[in-house]
Amino acid sequence: MQMGDIMGRLDGKVALISGGARGQGATETRLFVHEGAKVVFGDILDDEGKKLEVDLRATGAEATFVHLDVTNEASWQEAVATAERTYGKLNVLVNNAGILNRKRVEETTEDELDLILAVNMKGVFLGTKHALPAMRRAGGGSIINISSIAGLVGSPQGSPSYTATKGGVRLFTKSTAVQHAHENIRCNSIHPGPIETPMIQDSLNDPAQLEERLQRIPLGRIGSVDDVAYGVLYLASDESSFVTGSELVIDGGVTAQ
Repeated sequence: MQMGDIMGRLDGKVALISGGARGQGATETRLFVHEGAKVVFGDILDDEGKKLEVDLRATGAEATFVHLDVTNEASWQEAVATAERTYGKLNVLVNNAGILNRKRVEETTEDELDLILAVNMKGVFLGTKHALPAMRRAGGGSIINISSIAGLVGSPQGSPSYTATKGGVRLFTKSTAVQHAHENIRCNSIHPGPIETPMIQDSLNDPAQLEERLQRIPLGRIGSVDDVAYGVLYLASDESSFVTGSELVIDGGVTAQ
């Protein structure tokens, strides 16, 4: 897409997106610049991130890649500083980075538990912690935390450690929303169902697992990264100015059953 096609739903906004080098985060990054935002996007996948930066800048977009380890506080401090230094402010944070663990409780090692807690929960905490002062300086902002339907309901096939992190993100979001609403800082969570990303690609390649998944989805298909990205866009934009502490469920009807 060329910058001449911009519709401008995020005109004048500066956003920071974690896990932005590929998959869901890369789609959000592309959509945000298409809608007029200046974007700093971070990831530990440096080669993929730098390539995306080159591709975006070739279209005239204002986008900057930074190495971002969401479990590291100094890494977050530098990412937020880059946004303010490069583009003058920070209006939007998308806590998109996350990992999956499919193991049940007794199969999960302590190291595996520590890792998923660090990425999925500590990462959201640290990103929020360091975005808040920048948003305060900007006169307000929107924080969007990517949770999951695993943060709403349990599943016989689900991993309890993954579910715990996504449930934690859900209530952390509500607490942040209530505490910072008076500063015009909003915070909402998004709860995707099965989405076609590298994270679940293995199960999508297995016909039996795919059919099992589809039978649980009333709309009868796996979601796309665009389905989620447009929800993120809405929460980042001023269209959702009266929305905070909410859960946007994008799951094809799975949790309606």
